[in-house]
Amino acid sequence: MKLRIDTFTLLLLGAIVLASFLPATGTAADWLATAGTVAVALLFFFHGAALSREQIIAGATHWRLHILITALTFVFFPLAVLPINALSDIIPTWMPRDLGLGFLYLGVLPSAVSSSIAYTAMAKGNVPAAICSAAASNVFGMMLTPFLLLLLVSTSGAGGFSVAEALKDIVMQLLLPFAVGHAMRPWLGGYLARNEKLMARYDQCVIWLIVYSAFSHSVVSGLWQNLPLQAIVFAVALCFALLGFFMVMARFLVRRFGFSLEDETAVVFCGSKKSLASGLPMAKVLFSGHPGFGMIVLPIMCYNQIQVIVGAILAQKYREKIEQARESSPAHTAEN
Repeated sequence: MKLRIDTFTLLLLGAIVLASFLPATGTAADWLATAGTVAVALLFFFHGAALSREQIIAGATHWRLHILITALTFVFFPLAVLPINALSDIIPTWMPRDLGLGFLYLGVLPSAVSSSIAYTAMAKGNVPAAICSAAASNVFGMMLTPFLLLLLVSTSGAGGFSVAEALKDIVMQLLLPFAVGHAMRPWLGGYLARNEKLMARYDQCVIWLIVYSAFSHSVVSGLWQNLPLQAIVFAVALCFALLGFFMVMARFLVRRFGFSLEDETAVVFCGSKKSLASGLPMAKVLFSGHPGFGMIVLPIMCYNQIQVIVGAILAQKYREKIEQARESSPAHTAEN
């Protein structure tokens, strides 16, 4: 299997490089911020129109699997990042406070929808379960993420944003557009279903805009001067460690509770992935105007790139394993 970097990953890296050398400043930065706010509201409006109620409730009978994925995403992961944030007080050169806050934020994010489902499908796993869990994770994540972040911040002593203002912005910029979009699903749902690729491109454009805007703001505020090289290297290493840990934990729990190999793929991918598509828009709302925004979103950006590459390799391995299991099954042998 050839390992290649996809175009979107290159574009994200390009946005960081562009912002590093040509950051948006002054009036251009103000226009960019306004465009980002509108683009994010439209993003959640479209997701509200595209997501059917059936997708949210479908597969609910497989409750053990969904509980396991939810626990990995919103219980075990947040607990795992608490010690990482504590490193801000022990080794601040390697873990600046804003970077530690970024790992707290990474821990409370919902699962990645598109990549979780795509990799489960690539692996020939339980796609309906992946769709239900990943979609529900993102719907509930819009409500859970701010509250979990508040809980972790109060527990760890981290700070840097107004919770009341953030919750108001979450309602006005995320939940309200999502609800309005869902109310308009009878008129827009068909069009969005026929133009999934166009919507995916829009998602990517919004993410690119947010990345460029965020890093422009942070570069102007002195991001690279404030973030030592060892902190970047340490952050990447921690992202690798977190992904590996949760993939291994997911496999252990799945086998401990007797799930099928197809179910295992859904749990491994949905339970270990974190959503860049939801994470960056919500971060723009939660940490609006924060001088360390670029440092805060660095963990989710690093984690996303790593999970894309590792997920592609693992999905191929699962596919081969599932195909071999099906070929050697009694039913398949009887058919031949």
